[in-house]
Amino acid sequence: MAKKKQTEKTEEQMMAVEGALSKTEQFIENNSSLLTIIVGAIVVVILGYFAYQRYYLVPKEQEASTQIFVAERYFEQDSLNLALNGDGQYPGFVQISEDYGMTKTGNLANYYAGVSYLKLGDYEKALDYLNDFDGEGDIVEAWAVGKKGDVYMEMGETDKAVDYYLKAANLIENEFSTPHFLMKAGMTYELLSQKEKALELYKKIQTDYPQSKEARNIERYIARAKG
Repeated sequence: MAKKKQTEKTEEQMMAVEGALSKTEQFIENNSSLLTIIVGAIVVVILGYFAYQRYYLVPKEQEASTQIFVAERYFEQDSLNLALNGDGQYPGFVQISEDYGMTKTGNLANYYAGVSYLKLGDYEKALDYLNDFDGEGDIVEAWAVGKKGDVYMEMGETDKAVDYYLKAANLIENEFSTPHFLMKAGMTYELLSQKEKALELYKKIQTDYPQSKEARNIERYIARAKG
């Protein structure tokens, strides 16, 4: 008896599936033209995307990489106005950001421009370019966030500065940028007369990053925060 019920149940399930398939086939038959258009549109979008990547974006990236080389050299020499605005023959970071903004190199130009304006004391422009920079989760993003902290420090907005230093320290933990920005955050806390918070960060550097440059003289900072 149980076997018979199971057989009947299986047959009912098969009939339900067949009915669903019939409805699907009917829908496809009734809307074949529409479905053809939809599939064709999807194919066009996919092909267009790959064509954009290969025939437009890749050449633009190569072009931008060539253009930024001279601006980077001026930046390393602290010739910041030339780095930002170009020398008449090669463009600066501002022009590269505008012309190649969709490329990785154009995006990097935003970072360089932000740091350059920070050094020149133009803090509003520095923030504009640093905010336009997308670090995509690599270590340069941590430095960009930390540079925002520097901007706010220069503008006298100390509370904001310490928030950005902490964010930069924790964004991508490593032996280089993390202790650097923990130290900056600690020193800023001292300026805010929050020595306990400063002490906590100094001890973290001592414990978690003993090989870092910041750890070399960290005992002096710990003693000062305790005092």
